[in-house]
Amino acid sequence: MPRADADFGAARVMLRPACPGFGVIAGGAVRVVLEMAGVENALGKQLRSKNPLNNARATIKATQMMRQFKDVAEERGIPMEELWK
Repeated sequence: MPRADADFGAARVMLRPACPGFGVIAGGAVRVVLEMAGVENALGKQLRSKNPLNNARATIKATQMMRQFKDVAEERGIPMEELWK
């Protein structure tokens, strides 16, 4: 799940992967959307807006843009373990 940024209106959300076991580290609408989406380990940050609805919509856009580590490794043509170095 490499980094994903998304905008909706004036809201901007930044999502990054977290190490296994960290859980969801985010606040407000970002946390709610990530937990409902089933994301287990992620860092989230709301930028530029305090509107919860726009932050939630930006988070949904960002989660749709996220990719799995195995997909990134296949795209680059390297083993998945190489991404962790």
